[in-house]
Amino acid sequence: MPRKAALAAWIGSALEYYDFFIYGTAAALVFNKVFFPASSPATGTLLALATFGVGYLARPVGAFVLGHVGDRLGRKKVLVFTLLLMGATTFLVGCLPTYASIGVLAPVLLVVLRLLQGLSAAGEQAGANSMSMEHAPAHRRGYYTSFTLSGTQAGQILATAVFLPIAALPQEQLLTWGWRIPFWCSAVVVVAGFVIRRKIDETPVFEQNRSDVAKLPVAVLFRTHWQDVLRVVAAATIASVSTIFTVYALSYAVNTVGLERGPILWVGVLANVVALLAIPFLAGLSDRIGRKPVFIAGCLACAVLIFPYLWSISDGSYPLIFALGILLFGVAYSAVNGVWPSFYGEMFSAKVRLSGMAIGTQIGFAIAGFAPSVVAAIGSGKEDWLGVAVFTAAVCLLSAAAALTARETHRVPTADLGTAAQNAGQPRRRKTKAASSAAAGSGSAPARSGTSRT
Repeated sequence: MPRKAALAAWIGSALEYYDFFIYGTAAALVFNKVFFPASSPATGTLLALATFGVGYLARPVGAFVLGHVGDRLGRKKVLVFTLLLMGATTFLVGCLPTYASIGVLAPVLLVVLRLLQGLSAAGEQAGANSMSMEHAPAHRRGYYTSFTLSGTQAGQILATAVFLPIAALPQEQLLTWGWRIPFWCSAVVVVAGFVIRRKIDETPVFEQNRSDVAKLPVAVLFRTHWQDVLRVVAAATIASVSTIFTVYALSYAVNTVGLERGPILWVGVLANVVALLAIPFLAGLSDRIGRKPVFIAGCLACAVLIFPYLWSISDGSYPLIFALGILLFGVAYSAVNGVWPSFYGEMFSAKVRLSGMAIGTQIGFAIAGFAPSVVAAIGSGKEDWLGVAVFTAAVCLLSAAAALTARETHRVPTADLGTAAQNAGQPRRRKTKAASSAAAGSGSAPARSGTSRT
């Protein structure tokens, strides 16, 4: 079951975030010309990036709603709903008429659909993380839970790979019909994801507590875990590295510096291929040495590497762009991505885990979602990269400081996570592999032989 849950989280996240990331790519390359042609090039780019950020506004709202559903009715229901909603709204983006056809109504409809995408994404990662974490053996929670985020990277690879041939189209074809194809492909995505997620079982820890769920989990959350929610909000702003790398840097390279679309898109593909390997490795490392050392090291590395990466883009050096992009996003940011699913989830008890993770991360991600718009407002010139790098580094340091205040939880038994036993610092119980697997289910039947191995 740990493997099955991790696989379902990986595949579902890959499919869901394919939808989410193709919007970001289109916003950076196409939407300024398709939906905001009446504006100046700089203003059109700013408005297009703002529509990307708008999706993050719906995330806190979706976190409250879907967190409540997940903690009251089950993780599985949230995962199926979010996939269907994301697939439908993404397909409809590809069907939208342009500004030239219906005027200002076109960007209005675009914003509405983006808000629905954000609502879906709010419950996706928290639900998938809770599902995989609660099925995992206690001593491998970091490893198994990281598959949600490696699935997210796979979705980003798929989204960028689909856009590579599209971006190579002549400008007229790209702006008329070409950009729509990646959005229409979501119809296949949603069918495949729905079949996969319908087959996964509800987690043992939720089934055990089904008769004792809180009527209003969010009230319990803010009464017992409000400090952890704030801690996750601050730590989750590290996602600004992702949005600046995938959206702002792409727009800056193509629209400001004048670099070719294709090579810059390939930077994202290769960085995410490296991340697919780095995320489970670094998450497994956190099972051995702790969540905090790996997470904080990733934050600090991102704070340093953002400077040479943006400088390499301004200099137009493709070898440096590739090398530094892979090092920044494929390695350093993977230390954060590999650890946060277990690190954040372990701060909360099972009764409020999905709400706590969803609300904390989505408020932090909402801030990160507007990072491309904020840094675009800092300056649109070729030499303005330094201010963007300073802003990004400051966010990284904030995340590291928030993580530093957290408890280390990688050896706390699953049943004790977020409870008085953990907070009181009771002696850790040594468990066999079989007992660890049973702890992951919080009283469920003993795991099958071998489930604690990779």
